[in-house]
Amino acid sequence: MANRLLAHVSKVREPLYHWRRYRAPGDEPIFRHEHMSEVDKLVGVPLERDIRDTLLPALRDAAGHKGFTWYGQHDAFWVARLDAHRRVFAPGRADPALDAWTALARSCGWWWPGDDECVIAERPTVFALDNVPDTQRPHRDDGPAVVYPDGWAVHFWHGTAVPAWVLDDPTPARIDAERNIEVRRCALERLGWPDYLARAGTRLVATAPDPGNPGFELRLYDLPAWDAPSQLLLAVNGSVERDGTRRQYGLRVPRWFTDPVDAAAWTYGLAGAQYATLLRRT
Repeated sequence: MANRLLAHVSKVREPLYHWRRYRAPGDEPIFRHEHMSEVDKLVGVPLERDIRDTLLPALRDAAGHKGFTWYGQHDAFWVARLDAHRRVFAPGRADPALDAWTALARSCGWWWPGDDECVIAERPTVFALDNVPDTQRPHRDDGPAVVYPDGWAVHFWHGTAVPAWVLDDPTPARIDAERNIEVRRCALERLGWPDYLARAGTRLVATAPDPGNPGFELRLYDLPAWDAPSQLLLAVNGSVERDGTRRQYGLRVPRWFTDPVDAAAWTYGLAGAQYATLLRRT
């Protein structure tokens, strides 16, 4: 079935290259290369990347099996391009195959064909994206980022698929019990380091000005045993984020440190005295 569909796609796409060869001498091309490049950059590339890196793994895990061939909304860009070329270069040309692909692209989400049946999914009713320049990744901080009409949903935190509790009710106890470091990181970002440290029963070991980030300090805490006994070094990013803020982040360090500067130096493979001479870190 997959091979037959690939051959069918090739047959539908072939007229595109035929139609593009013909236009009146001196006519400006209707679809300039730079226009298509801009569309690909703004829509095609981010959508393909986000489907491949975030949504597809979540759907595959939920489905409980791997290695399926699927079609649907990510085909819409070439179906729309073919349909536009037909309307411009060959108006009135009958093409039942292209009509079928166009109807699918306009009416449903993803679909999986078989020899005797075809599974067709509705489009999601919610598809929330992160408001970050130059990227399109699923994100929503007040509910699931992807929701289907039957209620099936997936939660995302800045492009990372997470359990619902990360957004709905992140607590120090749940964070401490979480073994997936990416999920734990998202939950900590969601809750916020100040709330986590206040509610988790951590003990402040010491503070010190950050030599590599003037105006900010390093804070060293005893940390609950996530995977092994350790400490937490709380620091402020040396670089400004895209929104103008500076992100606070925590680094796990061995439990033997008593000086935050020594702990920060250890993360760079340096001695404390060497890190103390640092003019600026990023």
